[in-house]
Amino acid sequence: MRRAGLHYICRMNRRIALLAPLVSLALAFPAQAEKISLAAISKYLNSLTTAEAEFTQVNADGSIATGRIFIKRPGRVRFEYAPPDRNLVLASGGQVAIFDGKSNQPPEQYPLKRTPLNLILADKIDLTRAKMVVGHRENGNKTVVRAQDPQHPEYGSIEMVFTANPVELRQWIITDDAGSQTTMILGDMTKGRDYKPSTFSIEIATQRRK
Repeated sequence: MRRAGLHYICRMNRRIALLAPLVSLALAFPAQAEKISLAAISKYLNSLTTAEAEFTQVNADGSIATGRIFIKRPGRVRFEYAPPDRNLVLASGGQVAIFDGKSNQPPEQYPLKRTPLNLILADKIDLTRAKMVVGHRENGNKTVVRAQDPQHPEYGSIEMVFTANPVELRQWIITDDAGSQTTMILGDMTKGRDYKPSTFSIEIATQRRK
């Protein structure tokens, strides 16, 4: 019995030794996270009253720019590009203004509602609305949501990337009405700060650049 018991233990040890690499391999790859619900993402976006973060922007032509984004919902955002780039993008009062850092001319302006960015700057965000979300999937440990204006899909779309626990917006890709794509990769967000009205004022920024 003693010898049989030793043989059994040896066989078990060999099995454990053979299984060990497989266990290690399984532990090396974390389990795929569950897809974050649209209701949870809507709740998170509505909670972003103010936020700021460093960003890296990848343009349609492959060029890269960096800077800092300031958000004050509803309807206000500031993209402040890092020197030596003097470009500036502001949204407030229902308008988007693009300031060319190489020119002292007035900014190019167009209605915010005609851009996909309006979908995350709206006063009340509800991604569960019919035909608003046209893509909702898992991608490893991330959840990817593609949304558009259900009344005006021709305005383009925004694809947002979120991580969970807690929910956090990490990246978005805007496809405009011409089909060009701009990717915005966000650093860690700082939330809850207050900003002066001048931070988002298109009029004041125009005066300062004359």
